[in-house]
Amino acid sequence: MKALISIDYTNDFVADDGKLTTGAAGQAIEEKLVAVTKEFIDAGEFVVFAIDAHDPTDRFHPENKLFPPHNVIGTDGRQLFGSLADLYAAHNAQENVYWFDKRHYSAFSGTDLDIRLRERGITDLYLTGVCTDICVLHTAVDAYNLGYKIHVYKDAVASFDPVGHEWALGHFAGTLGAEIL
Repeated sequence: MKALISIDYTNDFVADDGKLTTGAAGQAIEEKLVAVTKEFIDAGEFVVFAIDAHDPTDRFHPENKLFPPHNVIGTDGRQLFGSLADLYAAHNAQENVYWFDKRHYSAFSGTDLDIRLRERGITDLYLTGVCTDICVLHTAVDAYNLGYKIHVYKDAVASFDPVGHEWALGHFAGTLGAEIL
């Protein structure tokens, strides 16, 4: 069984005026990311939207020292970017579509994702989203450590750091045994 994890494809990470944007690199993957997501939804596969959610009053969060405020709860920056927002709106009531907030880079850290995947018998994870070398990478590492087979759509992941993006793609394949699609 397989599942798609769509990671942080939000206005703050993709829009030109996003608070921590990948800009053109993130915008360039929209068509592929949306097509893959639609394919999984239409096939009845489990589709997870793992979305960064930051509380501006959380003075203990380590990212506060590393990055400007982004994906703040209750802001437009946290909304899905572009046509992915429309696709989610059209299908969010379906049983196979699941949105959850995450506080850390990895979609597994402090969430019930592993439980939800295992109760569905899922063994293979397909990853899309941003940033390749941050949240996608940390999710992939945790997935590997939990025993999942990893697949990454190279045309549906992006970063604001081209060198980090390329390094992460190599790390997925060479260190985590991921299939790069």
